[in-house]
Amino acid sequence: MTSEFQEPSSSSSSSNTHQWTHDIFLSFRGTDTRNNFTGHLYNALHKKGINTFIDDELRRGEEISPALLKAIEGSRISILILSKNYASSSWCLDELLKILECKKTKEQMVLPVFFKVDPSDVEHQTKCFGKAFDELGDKVKDDVKMLRWKDALIDVSNLTGGWIFSKGNESELIQEIVQRVSLVVNRTYLNVAKYPVGIEPRVHEVNSLLSIGRNDIRMVGILGINGIGKTTIAKAIYNSIAYQFDGSCFLANIGETSKQESGLVHLQETLLSEILRDTRISQVGNVNRGINVIKQRLCSKRILLILDGVDKLVQLETLAGNLNWFGIGSRIIITTREKALLANHEVNLIYPVRDMDHNEALQLFSLNAFKTEKPPENYAILTERAIRYARGLPLVLTDLGSELYGRSIVQWKSALDKYEAERKRKRKVRKKSSKKIFYKNSK
Repeated sequence: MTSEFQEPSSSSSSSNTHQWTHDIFLSFRGTDTRNNFTGHLYNALHKKGINTFIDDELRRGEEISPALLKAIEGSRISILILSKNYASSSWCLDELLKILECKKTKEQMVLPVFFKVDPSDVEHQTKCFGKAFDELGDKVKDDVKMLRWKDALIDVSNLTGGWIFSKGNESELIQEIVQRVSLVVNRTYLNVAKYPVGIEPRVHEVNSLLSIGRNDIRMVGILGINGIGKTTIAKAIYNSIAYQFDGSCFLANIGETSKQESGLVHLQETLLSEILRDTRISQVGNVNRGINVIKQRLCSKRILLILDGVDKLVQLETLAGNLNWFGIGSRIIITTREKALLANHEVNLIYPVRDMDHNEALQLFSLNAFKTEKPPENYAILTERAIRYARGLPLVLTDLGSELYGRSIVQWKSALDKYEAERKRKRKVRKKSSKKIFYKNSK
């Protein structure tokens, strides 16, 4: 068997709140694979308790049925079995269009299996795959529809997260697919944000630093002030990629937890139990022993570890002291306000979180303040005032919008006056304090 797993592109976190009716939707060409590969894959998924939709009906007519469209919309993952005659079926190609639409609008995961066809033949419609597509074109005689299908085939050929199978043991590939989707289906997602405005492009930028497809070990820092959205971005990344690793762990509020009695030891124990999926992990006893246990147990595992809210170097030294603590392919993400801390730990891949631009800030604030993406006309000026006060910080935009929700214009003005006055007062206090420090140091 020659199969290859390709890491998927990032997606935002909204998929974790969608109510799916099926775990898997199987799209396939019945004459090619129904009674062999696809049939065996369906049985393996079913035995694993994974709710899988497979179309068992004979297809009549040219229009895809409403029931099938509904099944695609309600599926968390679509698996495309791209075989040599897949493109000879208008049904399959219409399924593909719907699946790619749901990927965009519902954050559905799409996993292609290039079954005895090359991805380049799918992309360029060449060889036997292209011949089947051309023959369909002669039948449908619809240039617009053919162009839409062609674009969809190009898109699917460039998707990551799937497998290439040319020959060998099909059961091994089926087992690998079942294992992978089981991790997705059975995984608990982190709650990211009620309104995930602006998260996806920032996740994409961090993922470019992570380069998950590369066979190395990386630490990446997410850097920014309080309220800028570091934790939110890290959670969204965790939701989108955690299933690709042997084990994963999101350690939240590390700075606060480490202040507690035996806080660092507790964090070490949590890290081990979550990555090893073993709640029976015995107490490590002390920090030094915990370091040795982490190195011994995780040095051969490909893990995802997110260290959130780090504010002291000792926290990194205790939980992820060196790249060689973890197996090849591991990724460690650190969120912090302290750039010097990352430098001291030799973290060279750093993503400084940028402020929200005006459009993002307007949308996020409006969703919290009005439950719509734009403010009512009579609140437009006050909304701009609130956005200026928030200075592009998602946390401030969210909290302020939520507080002002349902209030009158008079109440808005009063609240904004109070917040702006308090900010000016604090600024004056800081200036006085800095002057005192300057005069003291100059003596």
